[in-house]
Parts: sequence; C-alpha cells; structure tokens
Amino acid sequence: MTKIVVTAELRPSEDQDKVIKAIVNFFDFEMISKEKGGEWEIIVGNSTTLRSLVKLHRALREERILDAARKHLFRGISDNSLFFMIHKQAAASGVLAFVDDPTESPLGPITFSIECRNPREIIDWLTPRTSHGHPLWENPIPED
Repeated sequence: MTKIVVTAELRPSEDQDKVIKAIVNFFDFEMISKEKGGEWEIIVGNSTTLRSLVKLHRALREERILDAARKHLFRGISDNSLFFMIHKQAAASGVLAFVDDPTESPLGPITFSIECRNPREIIDWLTPRTSHGHPLWENPIPED
C-alpha cells in the first residue's frame, strides 16, 4: 500500500491559505491537517494513492526538467520509501524547484515522503528516461 505525506511549515509571517495553495499546486491530498511542530505549526497533507501526484507528474513535463528531477529523486530512495523537497515560495507561484537542503527555501521547504513497495517504479513514472530530449509521455500510474 502507498502512503504519501506532504508537509510544510507554517511560519508566523505566512498566510495558511497560501501555504496550502503551494502544496495543492503539486499534490492532491485526501486529508489535510495542521499540527504543532517545534517552533512552527506544520501543514500535513496525506494520501494513499499515487493519483495524488498527477499534478507533480504534469509539472515535470511542462517545465521540461525530467532528467534533472530524475537524478534528484533517485538520491531520495531509502528501502521502501522516497523523500524529496521542493521550494515552497516557488511552489506558491506554480513553479517546481527541487531543493537539497531545507535552508535553500527560506520559509522552509515542502517535503514529500512516499512509502511504497517500489520507489524506483514511482520515479520511472514521474520522470521516465528521455530519448533525444523527448520524454515518454504515456506511462501509466503504477499500482498503489
């Protein structure tokens, strides 16, 4: 079974609706909540289906960053999980930008944590290998 958790810190200077919009630009959650976490509150989106990543899938193609994103995602594999971060302010503007370190996003990143049977299969779906700069557009969503 697939479990996807997307989190973003809600800093005092931020508007909650804008942080949620930044998440929703790339992730369709089944449930969202706000939790207390350290210094700031945390917005937490959850899903149990890879269909919640279709917006991310589409953005990777529209922004033509499949090869760079693929390399980035492979660095986030650990056993049966995949972890990566995107820049929150860029996401709020509808731009997908991966970050390697939380400090690269001054108000904190949006983090994606995906537990699944085969993280490589998810990466292949999100960021297929490209041939001569042309992505494989039609690859089905892996089974959850």
